[in-house]
Amino acid sequence: MAIATMEPRQLQPMLETIDCYDCGGSAATDFILAQDDLTGKPGNFRFVKCDRCGLVYQNPRIALSHIRDYYDDEYIAHRKKSDWGILTWFYNQAMNKHDRQKERLVRRYVQLDKQSNVLDVGCGAGTFLARVRSRTGAHVAGVDFKDLSHLPAFAGMEFHCGLFYEQQLAAASYDLVTMWHFLEHDYDPLRTLDEAKRVLKPNGRLVIEVPRLDSLSFRLYHERWPGLQAPQHTVLYDRAKLLRFVEKAGLQVVDYLPYGAFPPYFYLFAGLAFKWRQGKGIDLSRAIYPYFLGQIVLSPVLLFERYLNLAMQTVVCRRIP
Repeated sequence: MAIATMEPRQLQPMLETIDCYDCGGSAATDFILAQDDLTGKPGNFRFVKCDRCGLVYQNPRIALSHIRDYYDDEYIAHRKKSDWGILTWFYNQAMNKHDRQKERLVRRYVQLDKQSNVLDVGCGAGTFLARVRSRTGAHVAGVDFKDLSHLPAFAGMEFHCGLFYEQQLAAASYDLVTMWHFLEHDYDPLRTLDEAKRVLKPNGRLVIEVPRLDSLSFRLYHERWPGLQAPQHTVLYDRAKLLRFVEKAGLQVVDYLPYGAFPPYFYLFAGLAFKWRQGKGIDLSRAIYPYFLGQIVLSPVLLFERYLNLAMQTVVCRRIP
């Protein structure tokens, strides 16, 4: 049975119909209807499953020229809000821990020093790059389609504004390229992976983390799964599809991890909040209190997150020798 989209009239001119990102097919079956559960902005966004290859993607999607409006001051990855009242210290600790987890993960696959070059695609506020630079002395650079160069972390740092594959970056120049929750936002993921392969050094590493569609949190929350994050997320990757995209781009899988640096607890908490609010959005300033309380309560379970397939997945790649 078809899913009724019911987009507000003002949203319809912003939408575009696309073919499958993987096989190019146009025939697809309705998969799920999502809303902007985080901010409560109006609109219903349809995800479909390709009849030919099984990829799940948003169709129609917001045209690239309009999607920037959905990455506003409320978008948490840009960290424009810094005052969280009495919980500001806890918030900063959580964000710093996230960057530490990223650094710890990449250090398992690449050793960085002052001669290293690091590129973070979809770098957001740039705090991960600032940490890598301060800890290793590496030359770091970030790419984001919004101009965030005024944020504190980018002081003295190389920043490229725009689409990744439209930047003039030198070939075979980076020891490490990271994409922390970027590929699910991308409008041309295979082109992005081709570009990542081009700029990697022969022995460099590409680290990609995305939400995992075939996960426990999706089964729990379904249409309120935080990994949908409509309309920003364009593609939903299960394990098989993430690995297929990597291999289709001519990259070699070094390792696959059924977890990531991003805390899966966020998906467990946010999914419950989204179920309760039913598309009305959540006030992060108020939600932060029960968020940290719930994290304490679930801490024994979260110790085993690497084995539970809760929400995230990470693939580490290299150029094929």
